[in-house]
Amino acid sequence: MSCLKQSTYEYVGILIHLLNVHRQNLQAAFLPFFKLEFAAVSLDKIFYLRWFGPCCLWVYETFTMALSAHTGATDPSDTTAPIIVIPPQNTSVVAGSSEVTLECVASARPVERLSITWKRNGIKITSGISSFGRRLTITNPTSADVGMYFCEAKLRDSTEEPARAKAFISLMEPPHFTAEPESVILAEVEKDVDILCQAMGVPIPSLVWYKDSVPLSKLQNPRYKVLLSGGLRIHALRPQDAGIFQCFASNKAGEIQTYTYLDVTNIKPAFIQPPEDTTVTEGMTAMLTCEVSGAPKPAISWKKGNQILASGSVQIPRFILLESGGLQITPVFLQDAGNYTCHAVNSEGALNAFVMLTVWNRTFIVHPPENSTVIKGTTATLRCEATHDPRISIRYVWKKDSVVINPSSSSRSTVEKDGTLLISQTWSGDIGDYTCEVISFGGNDSRMARLEVIELPHSPQNLLAILNSSYSRSVVLSWVRPFDGNSPVLYYMVELSENNSPWKVHLSNLDPKMTSVTVSGLTPARTYQFRVCAVNQVGKGQYSPETSRLMLPEEPPSAPPKNIVASGRTNQSIMVQWQPPPESEHNGVLHGYILRYRLAGLPGEYQYKNITSAEINYCLVTDLIIWTQYEIQVASYNGAGLGAFSRPVTEYTLQGVPTAPPQNVQVEAVNSTTIQFLWSPPPQQFINGINQGYKLLAWPVDAPGTVTVVTIAPDFHGVHSGCITNLKKYTTYYTSVLCFTTPGDGPRSAPQLLRTLEDKPGAVGHLSFTEILDTSLKVSWQEPVEKNGIITGYQLSWEVYGRNESRLSRTLTNTTLEYKITGLSSLTTYTIEVAAVTAKGSGWVTSSTISSGVPPELPGAPSNLVISNISPRSATLQFRPGYDGKTSICKWIVEGQVGVLGDEEEWVSLHEVDNEPDAQMLEVPNLTPYTHYRFRMRQVNVVGASPLSQPSRVIQTLQAPPDVAPSSVSVRTASESSLRMRWVPLPDTQYNGNPESVGYRIKFWRVDLQPSALLKVINDRLERECTIEELEEWTEYELQIQAFNAIGAGPWSEVVRGRTRESVPSAPPENVSAEAVSSTQILLTWSAVPESEQNGLILGYKILYKAKDLDSEPRSQTVRGNHTQSCLLSGLRKFVLYEIRVLAFTRIGDGVPSSPAVTERTKDDAPGPPVRLVFPEVRLTSVRIVWQPPEEPNGIILGYQIAYRLASSSPNKFTTVEVGSTVRQFTATDLTPESAYIFRTSAKTRQGWGEPLEATVITTEKRERPAPPQQLTTPQSDVSSRSLQLHWVPGSDGSSPIRYFTVQVRELPDGDWQTYSSSISHEATLNPFTSYKLRVKATNDIGDSDFSAETEAVTTLQDVPDEPPGSVLVTPHTTSSVLVQWQPPKAESLNGLLLGYRIYYRELDYDAGSATESKAVRNPSALRAELTRNSSALTTYELTQLKKYKRYEVLMTAYNVIGESPTSTPVEVFVGEAAPAMAPQNIQVNSLSASQLELTWDPPPADSQNGNIQGYKIYYWESDVQNDTEKVKVLFLPETTVRLKNLTSHTRYLVCISAFNAAGDGPRSRPSAGRTHQAAPSAPSFLAFSEITSTTLNVSWGEPTAANGVLQGYRVVYEPLAPVQGVSKVVTVDIKGNWQRWLKVRDLTKGMTYLFRVQARTIAYGPELQANVTAGPAEGSPGSPQEILVTKSASGLTVQWTEGDSGEKPTTGYIIEARPSDEGLWDMFVKDIPRSATSYTVSLDKLKQGVTYEFRVVAVNEFGYGEPSVPSVAVSAQTEAPFYEEWWFLLVMALSSLILILLVVFALVLHGQSKKYKNCSTGKTAALHCTLTLDNGGFTALELNSRHLNIKSTFSKKNGTRSPPRPSPGGLHYSDEDICNKYNGAVLTEGLGLNEKPLEMSESEATDSDYEDELPKHSFVNHYMSDPTYYNSWKRQQKGVKHPTSYRYEECSASETEPYFQTVITTQSSGGVYTPTGQPAPGSRTPVTGFSSFV
Repeated sequence: MSCLKQSTYEYVGILIHLLNVHRQNLQAAFLPFFKLEFAAVSLDKIFYLRWFGPCCLWVYETFTMALSAHTGATDPSDTTAPIIVIPPQNTSVVAGSSEVTLECVASARPVERLSITWKRNGIKITSGISSFGRRLTITNPTSADVGMYFCEAKLRDSTEEPARAKAFISLMEPPHFTAEPESVILAEVEKDVDILCQAMGVPIPSLVWYKDSVPLSKLQNPRYKVLLSGGLRIHALRPQDAGIFQCFASNKAGEIQTYTYLDVTNIKPAFIQPPEDTTVTEGMTAMLTCEVSGAPKPAISWKKGNQILASGSVQIPRFILLESGGLQITPVFLQDAGNYTCHAVNSEGALNAFVMLTVWNRTFIVHPPENSTVIKGTTATLRCEATHDPRISIRYVWKKDSVVINPSSSSRSTVEKDGTLLISQTWSGDIGDYTCEVISFGGNDSRMARLEVIELPHSPQNLLAILNSSYSRSVVLSWVRPFDGNSPVLYYMVELSENNSPWKVHLSNLDPKMTSVTVSGLTPARTYQFRVCAVNQVGKGQYSPETSRLMLPEEPPSAPPKNIVASGRTNQSIMVQWQPPPESEHNGVLHGYILRYRLAGLPGEYQYKNITSAEINYCLVTDLIIWTQYEIQVASYNGAGLGAFSRPVTEYTLQGVPTAPPQNVQVEAVNSTTIQFLWSPPPQQFINGINQGYKLLAWPVDAPGTVTVVTIAPDFHGVHSGCITNLKKYTTYYTSVLCFTTPGDGPRSAPQLLRTLEDKPGAVGHLSFTEILDTSLKVSWQEPVEKNGIITGYQLSWEVYGRNESRLSRTLTNTTLEYKITGLSSLTTYTIEVAAVTAKGSGWVTSSTISSGVPPELPGAPSNLVISNISPRSATLQFRPGYDGKTSICKWIVEGQVGVLGDEEEWVSLHEVDNEPDAQMLEVPNLTPYTHYRFRMRQVNVVGASPLSQPSRVIQTLQAPPDVAPSSVSVRTASESSLRMRWVPLPDTQYNGNPESVGYRIKFWRVDLQPSALLKVINDRLERECTIEELEEWTEYELQIQAFNAIGAGPWSEVVRGRTRESVPSAPPENVSAEAVSSTQILLTWSAVPESEQNGLILGYKILYKAKDLDSEPRSQTVRGNHTQSCLLSGLRKFVLYEIRVLAFTRIGDGVPSSPAVTERTKDDAPGPPVRLVFPEVRLTSVRIVWQPPEEPNGIILGYQIAYRLASSSPNKFTTVEVGSTVRQFTATDLTPESAYIFRTSAKTRQGWGEPLEATVITTEKRERPAPPQQLTTPQSDVSSRSLQLHWVPGSDGSSPIRYFTVQVRELPDGDWQTYSSSISHEATLNPFTSYKLRVKATNDIGDSDFSAETEAVTTLQDVPDEPPGSVLVTPHTTSSVLVQWQPPKAESLNGLLLGYRIYYRELDYDAGSATESKAVRNPSALRAELTRNSSALTTYELTQLKKYKRYEVLMTAYNVIGESPTSTPVEVFVGEAAPAMAPQNIQVNSLSASQLELTWDPPPADSQNGNIQGYKIYYWESDVQNDTEKVKVLFLPETTVRLKNLTSHTRYLVCISAFNAAGDGPRSRPSAGRTHQAAPSAPSFLAFSEITSTTLNVSWGEPTAANGVLQGYRVVYEPLAPVQGVSKVVTVDIKGNWQRWLKVRDLTKGMTYLFRVQARTIAYGPELQANVTAGPAEGSPGSPQEILVTKSASGLTVQWTEGDSGEKPTTGYIIEARPSDEGLWDMFVKDIPRSATSYTVSLDKLKQGVTYEFRVVAVNEFGYGEPSVPSVAVSAQTEAPFYEEWWFLLVMALSSLILILLVVFALVLHGQSKKYKNCSTGKTAALHCTLTLDNGGFTALELNSRHLNIKSTFSKKNGTRSPPRPSPGGLHYSDEDICNKYNGAVLTEGLGLNEKPLEMSESEATDSDYEDELPKHSFVNHYMSDPTYYNSWKRQQKGVKHPTSYRYEECSASETEPYFQTVITTQSSGGVYTPTGQPAPGSRTPVTGFSSFV
């Protein structure tokens, strides 16, 4: 070893071939250089000799190896594999060394080819190699050079495996300190001191401690201890421990040292850490710290209060003094809480400290978590509720398997406030032990629980299904047991899918230990898939992957066809129908059926029929024997053979009609109405069926069309007999007999002539009396209508009425029709009877009574009609007969008003009763239920009919169910699932009940399922049709309808039949299965659609298929015909999963695709080429190639192959590299710069390598983007309707080959550019007949070029339209034409110029057989209507000349020059019914009354009726408000007149009429107008009162809401509710015109309440509106003003007053009332005087001269007018200055004379005019003209025009205008009715009529007609003598004036051109001023009061 350390060493590798012959030579060769020592060696050993200079020689290693002889000359052909002679050695080097060397000596032959290489981490090392590779030198080694190095020796150009050796280089580091002590450490006595010292190095250094240069190992001090970390701990310091401590660290790489000085001192006690208050939980250990420093160590004691708890000498249980000086209390109780004192003392001093101990209640878990098991996905709840001290808070920490759960990091875990842990969506990862830790200052607690998560078991694996070799109908399943979901498997379930049908459970409870089972009960020839699932306590797990489809072998059908039904179709054919065997019994695909039949009961051979299609399930067996029973059987067959035959069914061919008549027919008349027949049956062989009976026929000779038929049931015993009764008496008949069967009647027997016998005759006709004298009279009669034989004479009898003993008779000849009876007693009543006589005796007696000498008269009318016993159809009418007209009553006639009752309603004859002269009660039959009736009667005698009685009261018959069913019931196909039923509704006369309750009930059922009838209720009584929906498609139904009301339902109508329209199949084909037969083909099979779901004739099938997840829209393939049920899909993509659905289609369209889709994957194949081969990174010597997987992988890609070569090299010399299936790029290196290379990539599946994708690349770094293509052209020859071919010249490729081109297309004029790239699979199609522009860009590895220039516009060619016309609607137009309407196709779908449309139509003739038969269309040929000329704009076309009562199918196409579009959806229409094409004609509207209009019209022209008119609809409305008032009246009879009732009076109506038939409503006629008559109006809309004083008020009212005509005026009636001074008067005021709706009343009595009644008038007065009002003063109104004073001046009168009591509210103003002496009534003179005023001045010019006035003042407040003041002194209005004292007296006299003369002349003229007016008066009050102005109350101040009065007006105005005219009384009619002579008066503005009225009368009437015949008596005296004022006024009238006694003013014509408005004032005044609010403008007619009724 010392030699090793003192010199460097060197390896010398010597190969020695130890042959004995060369041993000496070898030693001699080495001796000059080395001293060799050979150990004992043997042959074939190699010695490695290591020489260490002159020091030593080392034999290092030996190997055993075969060697060849080696001498100075060697054989060149001798080769020896290399060996490592001296391998490199593991070496350690100190960090920072300059270098390290590894040496590897190898030997090989020949040695010149020996090569030695070094590697590290598989990478060849090229630097630091020397000595021909034997040495590896690493300079300045670092930690990065540490590692394993490999030496490889090999011979060049040799295939020998190289020799290898390895060595590891490690690095040594000298020590360095990682922790050192401080230079000085100050410590206290008795303390422990740690002196740090830690060092690191490679290898780890060792540490040695010295104290004062003496190793610690020599001191052997037990208080000194070296720690594992290398530091030194000194325990219990002593002063002698002070000194220098050294730490030495050394390893092989070096040594270092460090030191510190330790100083030990004495100090007084001091707190190292002051004691702190402590809080501890009860039961725990309390640690009260009291850490004190000091030297020497202080003595510590603890106290609580004065008690020492612990010290060096005191020890109390639970209190322990710790070494640190602290106090430990174990355990702590609550009472330990308090203040504690720590006392420390040593020789240097003493120290105290105080601390507070707080004890908390212990925290512990009271509800720990429990072990639980939850189901995966649910929420687990682990409780952890703890109790704790309320002064502290606690924290819950949950751990799972000792790992803390952090709720914030998981949304599934939540810790509630009470510590509960919620884990949502649990899964298996949540299984484990959960610990709840409660952490608080009051203690901690923890509990643990186990959570188990169970889940559904996993699906069984490796499910295999194998056919059972021992039993063909079973399969053996096996599987591998699955994971049980942490819950034991309870059982397994096996499901199967048969022929791709939905999965169903087959085995439901298999033992969980089983892993295989035999599935039996399967059906042959069906494919099955199986799947298995496991079930545990959680539930059913997932199913295993289904097995591959397994086909069971086919077997013959195991069951016969079912539901065999045979029915005779004709008398020589039987229709046999059946249903296929149950699907489970087919055992394969049915190919057809075998039907065999033979005569029933006979042993003959069977006849066979082969039905070669399994879709046909019926057969018509023909050429059979008539009415013969056959035995029939059916069997099905498939590819495996014939199945079992069904049980035989027997059926007869249909019956025929008899071919021979009955035999031996004899007839005999039994009596006058009965004929008896005797006959024998026809021979049996000629009956041809079941004898259903016989028909006896008889018909009169003179009426051969009136045949009486009686049906006789067959009697199979002997001779048959039968009778026909109720024949006409004594009439000649032809008779015959026939036999009939179900199909029809046989021939009649030969007719025989026979007459019925004689009988007594009927009553004679028209019995009458003439030449009536005292003792004789003549009786006349007519022959009987019913002779009933030969009349041999007449029997005439008469007797005194009631005395049979006086009876006399005469027999007269048959020619005598009159007889004079003589010898009668005068004035005696006789009963006379006449009867005809035949050989059978006297007939019906006709009698009558008559008085001799007294001619009969017309009878009187019955009276006292009383109705009782009212039932739905009859009522009993009791009455008192009227005067009989001196003869007996021979007939009673009852008439009635039916329905709407009124004076205008017509009366119709309801009932007549003959020959009941003494009747007093009749039952009126044949009434209509629930109908209003009013009856009247008349009685008839021999003279004639009486007048009509008074009408009875109105009754209503009771309700009853409808009597009849709706008529004209028909049914038509509406759609595939609906039928439209039509009928004629019941007329309202047949409702028999409340119309609101009338409706219809439709019953319908399938013909083949009659018991299951359904009902549909229609509640609209006017409904004429109904669509029955939700029916089965293509199914025949029977329907009936009945009407019902609230009482019950009527009879059902006759059954009608209808079939729903053919539709699309409502179910898909069954048993769809698919099987891949190659990589591009799938064989698809299916079964037929169930017959009940076919909904028509199946024309074929469509297969819809698409590549799953690849294709967006499925492709389709059509299989025509219903017999092919398989299809081979070819041209599919390889190894692609396809979804396949199958649907059936009819002529209507496609049915429902099968669901779920069948999925099948085509088989795999070699893949297509990879795509998108690009070179994103190209260098001079390398290329990176990137590709994408093939678009058509055609299987599972197993890998890729990259091959490349120089483009200039041999085409077959490729460098090939294979990579994995996930690799998408490859870098090729060591390429030649600036060279073109060809790269190929190809993919591989298990079927082999696919087609390669080739691309060229140039190894250059000078690439750029390509130039855009140029010279774009589109030759017209390459342009089609949906594509074009684009040509271009590529531009420069930019030294990088172009990878693909991108084409952009833009549709003109303003479309967007659409991009199509060759690198992406596109299905780019262009639109036909569209212009486009195109442009192109190129793409290489660098990028895209710019786009080329755009091409010129290119227009694609036209193509057939894509869409047919839309919304095709076909409606009947006439009975032989239909109207076709459609919408044009969308413009974008025309694909060219639309030339027109083609309409295809054909007649449909469905087989009318049973609903279960094939529903074939017998005539598929179609006609065509082509619309060409300017037809592209058409949307309507009429197809004409169609056959009536046929169903047609219509479809349309659009076409252009290229061809036709697809056809539209077929539309069916029934031809033969169409709504009327025109409206009714010549409509007349006539007014009958105020509420009725009568309409008459003519039907539509016959050629436009399109069938029988069933009725009319009358639409009528008020002309101004059609939307609100339009009503419809439906007339269900083809009548042409109707009355519209209950109309609004005086209203203009518009009427339209349309006709309807079974097909619908025709157009409406143009409106025709008519107006109803006027009627009485309604009551006024309101009645109001205003300005109510103690004697006056204003009353106003509103216009009636319904005028019902032209308003002629109003009538106002008022009266006090109590007599006034013993007098009760009723005042009536008639106001003409509608403009005035107010009246001022001035004759009221203070405080009296009055009743006012107002009514309006048109042609008559309407109802009244009434209200009460009380005359003032009102309660709360002011008191009367005081101190009334009137002073007169030269220009006016001044009224003064003082304010009185203001009442309950302040006074707001005053009014002044005046009473002129010439009128005598108070009236408002001035109003609206301010409240502050106490006087008012009136100009004398506004008063009447010579009239005295009294004034009084009334105060007003909010409550109304108050108490009037005391009247003032009467003051004259005369001017004081006498006119005769003036100078102009003479002038005035002259003028006055002139005026007087003029007045006389004018009076004479007026007198003459008055007489003229009276002579032309009609007795009605004529309307005169009045002047109207309004006051502030909206009332008129009314003035009478006195131009026809006999006094002169003294009113004048200073401004020179004439006085306002006073209203003429012609506009009013006034009636004042008094009971006594006292009347305080009302002055009328119209003519007065004053009538006395007794107090007890209920109402007062005063109309114009009251005065036409008689003038009122004493009206003058009564009216005026009651009041002195009036009396005096009368006395003051001018003498010589003649007053009209009627007190009416009448006017015949209006000569005045100025318009005057009507005014009514019933008060009187003698002048004054009336100033309304809002003073009128000058010149207006100011209302001035004052009017005398005696003017």
